[in-house]
Amino acid sequence: MAKDRKPASGNGRPAGKGGSTSAGRASGTGGRTRPAVNVVAPARPWGLIAAAVAVVVFAAAVITYAVVQVNASNADKVESIDEISGAESFDYAAGQDHVTTPVQYEESPPVGGPHDGNWADCTGTVYDVDIRHENAVHSLEHGAVWITYNPDEVSDADIATLAELVDGESGRLLSPYVGLDSPISLQSWNHQLKVDSADDIRVKQFADLMTYKSGEFPEPGASCENPAFAAAPLVAGDASTPIGPSDMPTTEGATGTESQPTETGAP
Repeated sequence: MAKDRKPASGNGRPAGKGGSTSAGRASGTGGRTRPAVNVVAPARPWGLIAAAVAVVVFAAAVITYAVVQVNASNADKVESIDEISGAESFDYAAGQDHVTTPVQYEESPPVGGPHDGNWADCTGTVYDVDIRHENAVHSLEHGAVWITYNPDEVSDADIATLAELVDGESGRLLSPYVGLDSPISLQSWNHQLKVDSADDIRVKQFADLMTYKSGEFPEPGASCENPAFAAAPLVAGDASTPIGPSDMPTTEGATGTESQPTETGAP
């Protein structure tokens, strides 16, 4: 009998050209494959990140510096005359007479009482003469701080320091005061502080607190401008002379109203 014939390839097709064997399929050769995919990681914007961090750090530094400066400027700030050691308070009432005669004041420099009908310019004015006291007291009535110094007891540097505190600051005036019993004295209506040095922190405390301080002077809203007086100031001992504006009728004469001082500053 003839033997059955079996295909040599085992798949019903003869192995040969163009054919593929199961071994070929098993080994993965001889078939079509997909090319490998190249995966590219996204680039990180390190430059932008670094710039953003730098901006944040700079902003934080600026804010920190500003806070430190504000805290430093407020460290010596006071809210009441009672907080200024050595400050004295007096009790001159509002409505004092305007006079043309010299006034014998109880305090030197004066802090209130009858005064001339024309005020000394107090728009941050620095005088180099001992201005007429009766005119300066009128400035106090308008809310000004009058800083005085003994020209024989302070240095040029002290005067420059005081002038820097006054110059251009509305509600302040500076002048020498012959015979002053301390190197420096500051006056507002009903308040006074005497110190030995222009660098004393109390000088700035007094000036900052009492310049136009609400409730502490008789005529809120009154002007400090008198350019005629600033240009040709009357000097202590001069006779009363109409110069610049006046805001009330003037009487012939009066004497200073006595007022007992009380020390209000902390010891």
